Amino acid sequence: MRLIRGLTNLQQLARQPDSPLRHGCVATIGNFDGVHIGHQTIIEQVLARASERQLPSVAIIFEPQPREFFQGREAPPRLAGFRQKFLALTQRGIDLVLCIRFDERFRQYSGMGFIDDVLIDGMAVKHLVVGDDFRFGCDRAGDFALLEKVGAVAGFGVENTVTVTVAGERVSSTRIRDALQNNELNLAAQMLGEPYAIEGRVVYGRQLGREIDAPTANILLDHMPPLQGVYVVSARLADGAVRDGVANIGLRPTVDGKQPALEVHLFDFAGTLYGQRLRVVFRQPLRDEVRFDSIDALKTQIQQDMLDARAFLSARH
Repeated sequence: MRLIRGLTNLQQLARQPDSPLRHGCVATIGNFDGVHIGHQTIIEQVLARASERQLPSVAIIFEPQPREFFQGREAPPRLAGFRQKFLALTQRGIDLVLCIRFDERFRQYSGMGFIDDVLIDGMAVKHLVVGDDFRFGCDRAGDFALLEKVGAVAGFGVENTVTVTVAGERVSSTRIRDALQNNELNLAAQMLGEPYAIEGRVVYGRQLGREIDAPTANILLDHMPPLQGVYVVSARLADGAVRDGVANIGLRPTVDGKQPALEVHLFDFAGTLYGQRLRVVFRQPLRDEVRFDSIDALKTQIQQDMLDARAFLSARH
């Protein structure tokens, strides 16, 4: 059991005699969007303190992310969906992920209510790693100082996170998002610790790709992506094989797309990918996403995109 969904499940878990949290835990709190190198450093801090105390490590995250709750469609694009984030946290060693639903009821939680119900009663936290600018509770009334004050009485420690910089500036999800939107893929990769990638399950599409001699694996996205356009990509298939290709990511304006999608054409591949999960790595931007006057015009451009992508890949080999 690596995922605890919601405060009700946390409370139920806390009452079980064999709960993994029965002796407490070392925890951190945040959005962890992208799980970049700054986040990875925080995870290392948490794992080190958990190892010292022989306690489980916990990451507390929120769905939707707070800015998505408050800003709706105006919220910044996500770097990664929930599943990709969860896997990134657990693969780096986090024992448990507590995902709290951020809704109107939770928004009204006071700072002390959050500390009492979640950190103390729910998790029996023994040590907490958060940034000194961390704010929580209704109207963001809770802060690092409040955690330190309560922790001194309740018996848990509070530790500031380490700041990580790239090119002299602090690494953050916002900065990575800006780099991707500007097609600065190398800068984004430095801050992520690896090239930017999106993971998702292949679904049935409109079969338009087959009609224009460019069959695609279609991945519907549950959030607007931080980059849009046509890219040279590499995709890791379910069997571990990696294939090169070209992809369009965005709203597909020529076919009046309403939901953001990632459409991937893999070179020299004739298999079936429906139902598989792909990890698509973005390697090089080719052009912006544009609306074409006709399907024939789109077909012509896609053929050129494929030639441009092959030329880029050939130059790299």
